Amino acid sequence: MVGEPLSIRAPLVTTPNPASLMNRLDEPTLGLKASNFVVFQLAWVAAVVSASQEQAAYGSFVVLAALAWHLVVAHRAQREAVLMVSVTLIGFVVEALQVRLGFVRYAESSANALWPPVWIVFMWPLLGITLNVSLRWLRDRPFVAALLGSVCGPLAFAGGVRLGAAEFVDTIAALASQSLAWAALLPITFALARRFDGMVSIQCEASNA
Repeated sequence: MVGEPLSIRAPLVTTPNPASLMNRLDEPTLGLKASNFVVFQLAWVAAVVSASQEQAAYGSFVVLAALAWHLVVAHRAQREAVLMVSVTLIGFVVEALQVRLGFVRYAESSANALWPPVWIVFMWPLLGITLNVSLRWLRDRPFVAALLGSVCGPLAFAGGVRLGAAEFVDTIAALASQSLAWAALLPITFALARRFDGMVSIQCEASNA
């Protein structure tokens, strides 16, 4: 009404939640995630193609370069290194079983080989560099990780077979065993990734504790 003072409302100021803000700071940047994905794909292709040409050493060198790059960009390289070693040990067991069971044969290996070639074992620490970066969104989704692992793991290996890096001795048995192995082991690797997360700074981890 005329003659009455106008009420002045203070502007609403939303204070950000410190916990949610810190969670965002924990996340690798979008650029790092994209770079991680591209580096993984390029190293994977280099390893498979070189193995198909019986020049696996060249691809293994590219994979080692990708692993070194990851350790350089990590906040705590030691943790990521432990993660990569842990995933490598898991992968070695899986690949050795595939060879011992006679499900697959590799281009550079003899028909009576008892151990998997080095290059295929190197693919596991290469996977390890993605767990806390481009695949980080799967860390808290074990059932989704198991489902994707059961499908994408065998498909990736089948891609290597098509490129000539390996061959199926028993296609159905190989794909079925890989599907089961990936479904069981991918959630385990993500649990290890949470335990040995080297992409989070010490300050961020302390604030989340």
